[in-house]
Amino acid sequence: QVQLVESGGGLVQAGDSLRLSCAASGRTLSNYVTGWFRQAPGKEREFVTSIYWSGTKYVVDYADSVKGRFAISRDTAKNTVTVYLQMNTLKPEDTAVYYCAAGLRPLRKYDYWGQGTQVTVSS
Repeated sequence: QVQLVESGGGLVQAGDSLRLSCAASGRTLSNYVTGWFRQAPGKEREFVTSIYWSGTKYVVDYADSVKGRFAISRDTAKNTVTVYLQMNTLKPEDTAVYYCAAGLRPLRKYDYWGQGTQVTVSS
């Protein structure tokens, strides 16, 4: 089992920055893809970004809508893994509940999800 707990959401103005954190526990994530998804009111959940360790480097992927503005990173300290989502130049359309997720490689589906954290960007 993997437990994921997000934090760092809040209300910001357009153009501001925000950093979300996802604390993972319960199992080493070395063989897991970790990602961020978001769901805006009335819309389906959508992929934002993901990261995994290939054995020699981190491999990242971004949705086109956030490329150049968002950055994902992963930090491993002792037995704790934290996944960060640095969000810059936020736009009102970034308003959503952001979810952290983890899935075993090779990725077929994300098996574990956090409870979500609200990000609201005012214009």
